[in-house]
Amino acid sequence: MPKRETKKIKPSQEVIKEGPFLVAIHLKGIYMSNYTNSPCAACKFLRRKCTSDCVFAPYFPPEEPTKFANVHRIFGASNVSKILHEVAPHQREDAVNSLAYEAEARLKDPVYGCVGAISVLQRQVLRLQRELEETNADLMRYAGCLGGETTSAYGGRRG
Repeated sequence: MPKRETKKIKPSQEVIKEGPFLVAIHLKGIYMSNYTNSPCAACKFLRRKCTSDCVFAPYFPPEEPTKFANVHRIFGASNVSKILHEVAPHQREDAVNSLAYEAEARLKDPVYGCVGAISVLQRQVLRLQRELEETNADLMRYAGCLGGETTSAYGGRRG
């Protein structure tokens, strides 16, 4: 059995290590398990060793293997790596989320991708705007028909 080490980082944080593995980080009563030797989803998919400087690791955790698989299928690992290296570090997460969204949309609709979804939503907005205008016009006609008249309990008009 490997040696177990416990180290306090801050008063509210504690790192527990067993041999080369990080077993858990205790943060204010919450344990977050994470093995340091567990490859990210990208390295696992590509069947390569995940190094500490892996560009994919922060954005493709091992718990989300389909996220990388979809992105790889549409854009390719090499292109994604190039994109991540070209993008500023503070924008990389947004870039990965955009790539993942576009990849998923492209898999659902290979021809139009997310543009198809946008077009469907735009048509829906236009249809709903027309419906709202028609309903408002009906309300105005109804209000105009009443013209100050009151209605009886039986639905008939009284003057």
